[in-house]
Amino acid sequence: MPYPPPLRPSGPRRRSLLASAAGAALLVGCTADPDPGGGSSATERARARAARDSRDLLARYDAVLAVHPGLAERLSPLRAQVAAHAAAFADGTTPTPVRSSASPSAAPAVPATEKAALAGLAAAERGLADRRAKALPAVPGELARLLASVAAAGAAHAYLLTEGAK
Repeated sequence: MPYPPPLRPSGPRRRSLLASAAGAALLVGCTADPDPGGGSSATERARARAARDSRDLLARYDAVLAVHPGLAERLSPLRAQVAAHAAAFADGTTPTPVRSSASPSAAPAVPATEKAALAGLAAAERGLADRRAKALPAVPGELARLLASVAAAGAAHAYLLTEGAK
């Protein structure tokens, strides 16, 4: 006599429930407007903070270039990218070059040697890239993509500033 097939409880299987829960979680994270109240003040604040951080980094590049003009060839392409990042965060449109808005009295201190100045820029780039990467979960789609892209560029800048000196 053959054994009867095992009894299966009626209703959805555990896998189906887990897949549905995972899919629902993904859909919640992918909504078009993360702030259904219409005000995206948190997004605006994050964008303004990112623009300010980029302008501050731009001021650091300008200060280093003022003290160490011999680094211009090496730093100019990186500075141009930082200016484009500041512009992208400032208005959310296509990046355009931006002049540093730092006044001479607000200029960051610059180390006396080129090597130390490059190390300081690399540390600033790395720190900002890390902060931006940590901010990603708190911002919506397009701004998160921009932050991630700029964080990756900052990490690459830090690498170029430190490895290029070797």
